[in-house]
Amino acid sequence: MGLRKGTPDVLIFFATLLLLAVGIIMVFSASYYDTLDKDPYFYLRKQLTWGFLGLIAMLIMTKIDYYRIKPYAETFFFVTVIFLILVLVPGIGHEVKGSQRWIDLGFTNFQPSEVMKLCMVLYLAKKLSKKGAQLKKFFSDLGPYLLVIALVGGLIMKEPDLGTTVAITITSMILLFVAGIKWRHIFVLGVSGVAVVIGLILQEPYRMNRIIGYLDPWAHASKEGYQTINSLYALGSGGLLGMGLGNSRQKLAFLPEQHTDFIFAIIGEELGFVGVLVIVLLFFVIAWRGYRIALKCQDVYGGYVAAGITTMIIFQALINMGVVTGLLPVTGMGLPFISYGGSSLLLSMVGVGMLLNISRYVRDT
Repeated sequence: MGLRKGTPDVLIFFATLLLLAVGIIMVFSASYYDTLDKDPYFYLRKQLTWGFLGLIAMLIMTKIDYYRIKPYAETFFFVTVIFLILVLVPGIGHEVKGSQRWIDLGFTNFQPSEVMKLCMVLYLAKKLSKKGAQLKKFFSDLGPYLLVIALVGGLIMKEPDLGTTVAITITSMILLFVAGIKWRHIFVLGVSGVAVVIGLILQEPYRMNRIIGYLDPWAHASKEGYQTINSLYALGSGGLLGMGLGNSRQKLAFLPEQHTDFIFAIIGEELGFVGVLVIVLLFFVIAWRGYRIALKCQDVYGGYVAAGITTMIIFQALINMGVVTGLLPVTGMGLPFISYGGSSLLLSMVGVGMLLNISRYVRDT
């Protein structure tokens, strides 16, 4: 590449470590009550294990030249597509709470859609960085990319998982925007995307119920608005400094998914506004430094990868925080580095490792 290696971005590194540490502590605090009659340390052990593996993977990726991964981008992508197909096959895909998103490996569950978040970034970054890549004509230039995005989105929607589909689509659109897509095409795709999402919501009653609960949770307090209301109770109870670590009341069988999708609410209840603010600032650091790396990267491919990974992490964090605070409908999307979940945590750490590796080749970061 012709650039001398520097040191990885220290701010991203420490922000990620702090989020990981907070996540491990809060997963234990949020899940302890639910597993008290069986094994109160079950989720803690799992999260510690995945956190350790994620940390090792991040450090390894920091050392591996990101450019060496570029030739394998298509292979990673198509292999993951195969896994997305396999997860839908009865007997192979593992169903949890009505969604068939996992493949049971015996010792753990593997979620291909989480892998696809990173693989899509690598695939699009390689394609868009090719010499002569054009995005001027809608059908001939944009068409192939849109077909790939539609294929991946269609497979994930079959699980079903609208949240991950939207996350991958938005990240892909950001990369197309960075690559120079025309504004009129952005408008057409934006309108089309909104229409598709509305259609998908109307297609399934449970999605429509979530919208109803979002629009007026207090009128549906015992059903559609139950999660939102209890999440707001948790945040409101925390006040400025919180009720103290481990002292949440909403985790005592009131707030569902308290160690996964709604762990941010437990943070607010136990650590207060100050704790929530710290989490927001840590994600802001990742966004600031990540996009700065993308802008300053002298290699087009590296810039696209950095922009894609940063968007992938920050968009998911914003969606989760929006759901927990009642600004968005419930989507079932966890908070990166903090919510319980092995596949998500591991792939997020791998992504940060690649981002740190790219930062080593960026001058004045």
